[in-house]
Amino acid sequence: MDHAEVLLIGGRAGVGKTTVGWEVSALLRAAAVPHAVIDGDFMGQVHPAPEGDPRRSEITESNLTAVWANFARRGYRRLIYTNTLSVLPEAMGMFQRALGAEVRMVRVLLTASDATAHERLVRRELGSELEHELAASVRKARLLDQRVSAGTVRVVTDGRAVVDIAREVVAATGWPGQHSTAGT
Repeated sequence: MDHAEVLLIGGRAGVGKTTVGWEVSALLRAAAVPHAVIDGDFMGQVHPAPEGDPRRSEITESNLTAVWANFARRGYRRLIYTNTLSVLPEAMGMFQRALGAEVRMVRVLLTASDATAHERLVRRELGSELEHELAASVRKARLLDQRVSAGTVRVVTDGRAVVDIAREVVAATGWPGQHSTAGT
């Protein structure tokens, strides 16, 4: 495999992106599939926003490019990337610039009901961000539902075990030993 492949795991806050991403990694490790994992939330986690980059998109892309270059230099060609909006069409350019124009992208949108996301966020957010996260989760769920491209695989997370969700996500990649249900 000469070109990079990226599994983009998106979805609202509280849907389980990070947890599923780590479980996908565990399944791939068990199958001896080389890969790297990046939690996209950390790629632009700076305050204040850089001058001229109020949405932190330039710093995110710059950091992704640098981190991926380190992985690629060591021979990695598959990336698991988790981030809320990473599956939207406008994010595709960032991945092509950072991982190469020929990158194969598999987009997976994890979904959860408002009640499930609320329950998970209440358990997770122990600090001062709960109300903000709850409101943003609802807003972004609606945005994602309306704007993801037709080729995005939707995976429901309500009432399901993480390992079962991860198996469905891995199957969407078509990576060695897996049945593909998604395209580029």
